[in-house]
Amino acid sequence: MSRLLHLRLAVRMPLLFAVGAWLLLAACGGMPRPMAGLDRALTAAGPSRDPVLAGRWLALIAERGGRDQVQLIDVERGLPVPLPGLNRPDAQPVSVGLNAAGDRLAMVRRLEGRTELVLYRRSFQSLEPIPMQPPGVPGRVSLQADGRQLAVEVSRGGVWQVDLITVR
Repeated sequence: MSRLLHLRLAVRMPLLFAVGAWLLLAACGGMPRPMAGLDRALTAAGPSRDPVLAGRWLALIAERGGRDQVQLIDVERGLPVPLPGLNRPDAQPVSVGLNAAGDRLAMVRRLEGRTELVLYRRSFQSLEPIPMQPPGVPGRVSLQADGRQLAVEVSRGGVWQVDLITVR
């Protein structure tokens, strides 16, 4: 066998192996796939962003009726969950966090020219402002699985920091 042919086979073999492995995984169902029904429903519902998946719950910021709002979806049932008292028409959600039980949502939102951090408890349908100490502008939020601690990205004097906040 010529040296050139041997070199071409050596270059092609890894590629052929990779394609063969991919086809084998695809045939066995090993490739990640969207959840067909839920994925279609989310796509049909319109633009959305910043998904947070925790246990059987999916929180996201979705455009509905020309404005952004936080939505919560029960992934197992494929149904949206009402969030009375959370989405105000004059508020713009920036970031959302969710605990594993789906009963607490933390949100950074813009309201009346300021950016604030709030905690929503579904069981009480209550919204509680979380003060930033020392003062700062919250950016993104993440909620611990048990819902007892927040990690918040905060800007203070142009410097971004992360605060850990314990909630009751």
